[in-house]
Amino acid sequence: MTYAITQTCCSDATCVAVCPVNCIHPTPDEPDFGTTEMLYVDPKTCIDCGACADACPVDAIFPVDRLTGPLKKYEAINAAHYEGREPAPVLASPTFHAWGEPAFARSLPSDFAPIRVAVVGTGPAGMYAAEDLLLHTNAEVTLIDRLPVAGGLVRYGVAPDHPGTKGAGDALARFHTHPRATVRLGVEIGKDVTPEELAAHHDAVVYAVGAPSDRRLGIPGEDLPGSLSATSLVSWYNAHPETAPEAVALGTARRAVIVGNGNVALDVARILVSDPAALAATDIADHALAALRDSRVREVVLLGRRGPEAAAYTASELLALGHVPGVELVVDTHDPRIAGAIDAAGPGDKAALLRDATRETVDWTRAPGDGGPRRIVLRFHSAPEEALGPDAVRAVRAGGADGPAEIPAGLLVRAIGYRGVPLAGLPFDEATGTVPHTAGRVDGMTGAYVVGWIKRGPSGGIGANRACAAETVGSLLADAVDGRLPKPAGSAKAFARLARDRTGRLIDARGLAAIDRAERARGAAAGRPRVKLATVPELVAAARRGRLRGPVG
Repeated sequence: MTYAITQTCCSDATCVAVCPVNCIHPTPDEPDFGTTEMLYVDPKTCIDCGACADACPVDAIFPVDRLTGPLKKYEAINAAHYEGREPAPVLASPTFHAWGEPAFARSLPSDFAPIRVAVVGTGPAGMYAAEDLLLHTNAEVTLIDRLPVAGGLVRYGVAPDHPGTKGAGDALARFHTHPRATVRLGVEIGKDVTPEELAAHHDAVVYAVGAPSDRRLGIPGEDLPGSLSATSLVSWYNAHPETAPEAVALGTARRAVIVGNGNVALDVARILVSDPAALAATDIADHALAALRDSRVREVVLLGRRGPEAAAYTASELLALGHVPGVELVVDTHDPRIAGAIDAAGPGDKAALLRDATRETVDWTRAPGDGGPRRIVLRFHSAPEEALGPDAVRAVRAGGADGPAEIPAGLLVRAIGYRGVPLAGLPFDEATGTVPHTAGRVDGMTGAYVVGWIKRGPSGGIGANRACAAETVGSLLADAVDGRLPKPAGSAKAFARLARDRTGRLIDARGLAAIDRAERARGAAAGRPRVKLATVPELVAAARRGRLRGPVG
C-alpha cells in the first residue's frame, strides 16, 4: 500500500532525503522544487516502507488506506501529479545508488577554524540556517530575536487550527539547546544593539527578519475603523505580544470582506467563521477566543481580482476550507467567466476543486441570516474600489466586469501580501521590500548575509526556507574559506554582557524552555495543547521564574 502526502506538507524535503526508491518529487535538485504547492509520492514507485512518514516534521504523510474524510482526496492528488510521466530514475538514495563520480555540495578544509555566526531571527529561515551551520560545520551560532520567545512565523503566523504545520517549529527548536548554539532573546538589533556592534562580536551575521509589514490597498476609506490588515489579525489570534487584545474589534459585524485569496486570506476567513468550541482545543489566544465566542460574523466574502483558475491559494488550503464543520462554501457567479472556468478545469486544476461548492449570484441586499449555516463566499473577478463609512466601515464597493457591487460589511481585511521593512545599517530596496544581495551576501557589506523573506520577498512556505538557507550558508562558508570574513574584536561573553546591559531582560535557552513549560502547563489545565503568554512582561516573568527551577528539558 502506497503512502500519500497531505495538506500540512511543508515542502522542506526531509522526506526526500530518506526515501530509498526516489519516489517523492520534486526533489531539491529538480527545477520545479519550490514552485509546486507541495511534494508528492509516486504510487507506482512507493514500496510502503514508511521512512518518509517517520521523518516528516509536520505529520503530513500517511498510508492511503488510513486516509479518511477530507484527507481521502490526497490519494488522487498524489497520483495525479504523476499522470503521463515516466517514473523517475533512482539517482541517489540511502539504499540504492547510481554509481558514478562522487559529488560534494560543499568542501571545507580539514583545518577549517571555528567561526562565530549570529543569526538574527528565530523563525524557519533563521533556524534552517542555524541547522545547516550546526550540523555541517564546527561553527558557534548565536540565535537572536527581538521578542523574548523564539519561533517567528511558525509561532505567530501559522493558524491555530493547523497544529500539524506547527510541528516544523518543534523540529527546529531542538537546535535551541545544541551545545554550540547560544540563545539571546529580547534583543532588538538596531535599537538595543547596533548592527556594527553585533558584527564586532561575530565573524558573520545572518539576518532572517522576515517581512513583518503588510501591503496597502490604496483605496478611499482604507483607514476607517473596522479596516485592518491580515497581518494584524493573524498576530491578534496568535497572541503576538506586540498586538494588543483590543487591536481587533469584531463589534456587531455580521459580514466581513477580505481582499485577497491567498492562503493567509483563507486562514483568516476560516478562523472568523469556525465554531469557537473547536478553536478552544487549539493554542489560539484567549482574548481572540473570547471575542470569537461573542462574534456575530455569519459570512466572510473573499475578493479576488482574477478568476478561480488563477487563485493564489494552494489546493490543500482550499480543500480545508470546504470541510469546516457548519460552514458552507459558496462561489458568487456574478460573472459568467467564473462558472465557465470551474466547469472547464482539468483534474489537476485548482478551479476543479470548486465544482462541489454552492453556486449563486449573491444578493447583497440580504443580510446574512442567523437561521442558515455560516458561509464563506468566494467572489472572483472583483476588486475593491472603496470602503464606505462615514465613521467606520459599513460597506465595501467592489468593481467587476458586470459593474460595481456594494457589499454591506462591518469589517474589511486586506490580505494582499506581506512586506519587509528597512533594518538599520543594511541597504533596502523599497520596490521589493527586500535587502539587496547576491546569493545571500548583502550588497556592499562584508560578513553580512540574508535569508528568508527579507532576502527573496514574501513567497514560499516553511520548507522553501531550507533551500534558501542552504544557498546563504554556502556563500558564508565560501567567504570564510577564502578569508574574506572580518575577525571579531569582541568575544561571545562580551556580547552577552553588552546585550544584557542594554536590555535588562535577556532570555537564554533555559528561560525559553521555562516559557514552553509554563505555556504547556497552562494548556494542560485547560485541556489545550498550550495557552500562550500574550505579553512581553508575562513571557519575561515566566522565563525568570522557571529558569530558577531546573535545567532545560
